[in-house]
Amino acid sequence: MKRLLWIGCLSYFLIGLAHVVLGSVLPVLLEHYGREYSEGGTLIFTQFAGFLAGVLVSPLLNKRFGKRGGLLIAVSLLCAAELAYMLLPPWGWLYPIAACAGFGFGMIEAVIGTIIIAAIKEKTAVAMSRLEVFFGVGAMLMPLIASGLITQGWWRFSFLVISLFSLVTFFFWTKSSFGETIDAELGMKQLTASISGSNTEIISEPKKPFPYQGKSLWILLMFMLFFFIYVGTEMSLANFMPAILIEKLGMKEAGAALSVTCFWIAMSVGRIFAGTVAERIHYRVYVFFSCAVTLVLLAIFPLTSSVWSAFTVILLLGLFMSGIFSIALVFASKMLAGSEESTPSILIASGGVGGALLPLVIGWCMDHLQVNQTAWLLAVFTLFMVALSFAAFQIQRKQRAYKEQQVIQAGS
Repeated sequence: MKRLLWIGCLSYFLIGLAHVVLGSVLPVLLEHYGREYSEGGTLIFTQFAGFLAGVLVSPLLNKRFGKRGGLLIAVSLLCAAELAYMLLPPWGWLYPIAACAGFGFGMIEAVIGTIIIAAIKEKTAVAMSRLEVFFGVGAMLMPLIASGLITQGWWRFSFLVISLFSLVTFFFWTKSSFGETIDAELGMKQLTASISGSNTEIISEPKKPFPYQGKSLWILLMFMLFFFIYVGTEMSLANFMPAILIEKLGMKEAGAALSVTCFWIAMSVGRIFAGTVAERIHYRVYVFFSCAVTLVLLAIFPLTSSVWSAFTVILLLGLFMSGIFSIALVFASKMLAGSEESTPSILIASGGVGGALLPLVIGWCMDHLQVNQTAWLLAVFTLFMVALSFAAFQIQRKQRAYKEQQVIQAGS
């Protein structure tokens, strides 16, 4: 189990790199091609459309090749796409490349998240937080690497870094064994049969009924909207934060790219403690409090007028947003007990839609509105997150009170 978790952490490190590389080099990429921010937003939209496709198609590929086989396909596709980015093809070619890259890291995230939540029953939030720490470290290091490469005029090699880590990840998933039980869960028989062309029949599990009925369906829809807004907001910050600082404070491109590094440093530090804190104070309290503080910080951000005050808000944003994704994912899975195999994929897919659409909106706003108005829009998005997390807070509190009442009645 430990080996599986650590290779999962390596995979999350890889997708952390892949998630933010485009935003880290976006200003110089757009300058190289002579394009506007709205077109950059369209490119990010295409990448997250690919992300969504990867999440949605992953069950089909997993069924055919097994989870490990699906992961190997996804990592290979991500590696090839990042190499293609590095070659700086004509602008029109970047859209299918972005879709392939998004498909790769979307499938990796969905499959590993599902495996961990289903396999680890105790201290699930701690395990997911560990994965998210490595995601944050990758997302933190990539802008730092990109900043150095931008300074040297070698910014295109930022994509090569991801290709190299993809190869390392591919190697570990190919060579590692996790014991008979976990290897069976990962679908080693499907992968072997597919590669060898064997006609051996693979016995599949009986089809399970749709696990969301009545109130459970409404809870699922509520969390889908929550993840749509959260991932869209996080990706908008990660991809447009340098551009916002350039327009707002007149920073240079290399210095502005470091803002994303600061954001992910704080994210990584926060995620080290997020799982433990959430286990102690309850998932619902953690998610609601984090969303509320994020709202306050995004409301303050447009009022900052210096580099230091802006970077202070960015660091605090990273700290308080650090555990929202992973803890909310576990929170939703626990509220929708019995659907752990499907809930993470659905919610990650919802986040993928938000990650595709909201940066598209922010890219348009960067071209047509004042930069502070764009920043205020991010605060409006977060206001909806606060409302949704409060609703989930109330629903779970009622669920717990009802269960406690049943226990008391059964004991009397």
